[in-house]
Amino acid sequence: MTAATVGALLRVWRERRGLSQLELAGRADSSSRHISFVETGRSRPSEEMVLRLADHLDVPVRDRNALLLAAGYAPRYAHTPLDDPSMEVLREGLERLLTGYEPYPALVVDSAYDVVAANRGVLMLMEGLPEHLLTGPLNAMRLTLHPEGLAPRIHNLRAWRGHLLAQMERQIALARSEPLRALYEEVAAYPVPERPRDGDDEPDEAVPYIALPLRIEHDGHLLSFVSSISTFNTPMDVTVAELAIETLLPADPATAKYLRSLSS
Repeated sequence: MTAATVGALLRVWRERRGLSQLELAGRADSSSRHISFVETGRSRPSEEMVLRLADHLDVPVRDRNALLLAAGYAPRYAHTPLDDPSMEVLREGLERLLTGYEPYPALVVDSAYDVVAANRGVLMLMEGLPEHLLTGPLNAMRLTLHPEGLAPRIHNLRAWRGHLLAQMERQIALARSEPLRALYEEVAAYPVPERPRDGDDEPDEAVPYIALPLRIEHDGHLLSFVSSISTFNTPMDVTVAELAIETLLPADPATAKYLRSLSS
């Protein structure tokens, strides 16, 4: 590949981020002239410059490898399968984290929302789902929004669905992932009830929620959760960079009490 290829890729990422050449140059301690020369192929960026620009453009780790290859350099970031022996410490750490969070639900997903690991709190919420949704790779978005999945149990489905779709839209804009876009188009096409369930899409003003809650029914009990998503700081492996840990924190005392009663 030629330097012009990396320049074109960098220009695409810069435009996605809404930055001018001057703004990017200021952030990367360079000059707009040099950025222009890199983008037009008149100058071949050093490996350090490629990585510096990628950092300031918030380019995902997977795509940083593509930039390096386009510039004629070796990939910097490994892409190690999660079941590789070298990942044993990571797997054990994730398992301890998920188990330690019980009885509250927690799970780990990859960049396409396929479930990598989940604790018993998540399995509890999935009780009674049809077998066809539980075979093959479990997908958190599909399980949540499918009309035979958790969707009928979610009392504020319209609001929660809107939150999830907006989250996916932001990720697609960031990474331009075709598998993620295909998943988005699939779940966005799932049917939605014409009206909320007895006004359940309306927030409960008696409860001071700190964030949009997931209000979901389990065995006749209405549970409320707020979601928190964590990623790894400065990952050096594509697999690790694309993992996300989602924890569901009880949003009210009744939910916390009910979950503790199930684990006692």
